[in-house]
Amino acid sequence: MNITSKKVMVVGGGAAGMMAAGICAQNGAKVFLLEKNDLLGKKLRITGKGRCNLTNDCDAQEFMMNVPRNGKFLYSAISAFSTSDTMSLFESNGLEIKVERGGRVFPVSDKAIDVVRVLKNFMVHSGCEVLNDSAKALIVSQGKCKGIETMNGKKIFADAVILATGGLSYPRTGSTGDGYKIAREVGHTIIEPKPSLVPLESSDNFCKELQGLTLKNISIELIEKKSHKVVYRDFGEVLFTHFGLSGPVILSASAHMLKNKSYVVKIDLKPALSLEQLDKRLLRDLEKYKNKNFGNSLSDLLPRKLIPVIIELSGILAELKCHQLSRTMRLNLVTLLKGLEVNISGMRPIDEAIVTSGGIKVTEINPKTMESKFISGLYFAGEIIDVDAYTGGFNLQIAFSTGYLAGQSAARQ
Repeated sequence: MNITSKKVMVVGGGAAGMMAAGICAQNGAKVFLLEKNDLLGKKLRITGKGRCNLTNDCDAQEFMMNVPRNGKFLYSAISAFSTSDTMSLFESNGLEIKVERGGRVFPVSDKAIDVVRVLKNFMVHSGCEVLNDSAKALIVSQGKCKGIETMNGKKIFADAVILATGGLSYPRTGSTGDGYKIAREVGHTIIEPKPSLVPLESSDNFCKELQGLTLKNISIELIEKKSHKVVYRDFGEVLFTHFGLSGPVILSASAHMLKNKSYVVKIDLKPALSLEQLDKRLLRDLEKYKNKNFGNSLSDLLPRKLIPVIIELSGILAELKCHQLSRTMRLNLVTLLKGLEVNISGMRPIDEAIVTSGGIKVTEINPKTMESKFISGLYFAGEIIDVDAYTGGFNLQIAFSTGYLAGQSAARQ
């Protein structure tokens, strides 16, 4: 360790803040982490439904393909601290990890609290001291950050400050956008925060009928209605809710939606089969149940809860005998199964989003150090920056990589 005389303040005790604090202290700085909650990593504790998908086991190229917004900004951060570096850090600090479908990395215990525990121990053992307080403003003099002022008026002077206060998602965990206001007051541009990785609302009544139904191994297309352009494709799971759609593929699709545009989600219920193959499959089922009502012929093909909805949308009478279906009826049904359309009326509120899209404008941050281009000694890390990714551990990796680079840079420069 290279001992320095630097004093560094880290504001925010989430994933990015704890990583920044630990790395900064490891590099010899005297580090204080300011956290307004009684608990560190409060949002981290509920990530991944309490399991914490902490990163993704992929290379840098694949990682970048999963960052649709300002991905190029992250090249230096990911190069400095990769997904494999994240896995190594946690393993070397006593956390057993496992890799699941799609490269998703979880603790073997399936407990997010274990991830928080390891991060906290790493940070504290590196020499960081935790202060329970809230930041109100930065202390800036002659273009240099000199410390922070707390909500109770206390001034804490430091050689550098790392803002890692998160975004606006899950405000009950403390992510209330405090850092945006603090950064704006010293001249930074805030790209309007909006929900990303958020469930979608639909006005289609059948979504309520299908509430609780999860469809696995389906493919979806997110289509902008006016242009008929497919803006996103994915394969995986979708969940029907009382308000519309959720599930991993839907959350990722939401990252591509723009304001003032209308969308439809088209679900291919049988992506492994072409139209012709599905037609042949349907013909076999109709022959098998030829003397039964059409309404009783789809149980081999579809989940029970979905059958009444498909029958209604197909326009085919449920009482019609299977052998009475015309070729046109059958082909229309196949088309429906390959493209069940759900009209999207909007997104759920930002406080239900997994991450926030928007934040500190990336062109105002040095990507090689995470330092402000306006105020020397001011650094940013994590969700406060205008960068977000798909589900699968990519957003937490962004927090770890930017936190690592900010912590290292603040200690060394």
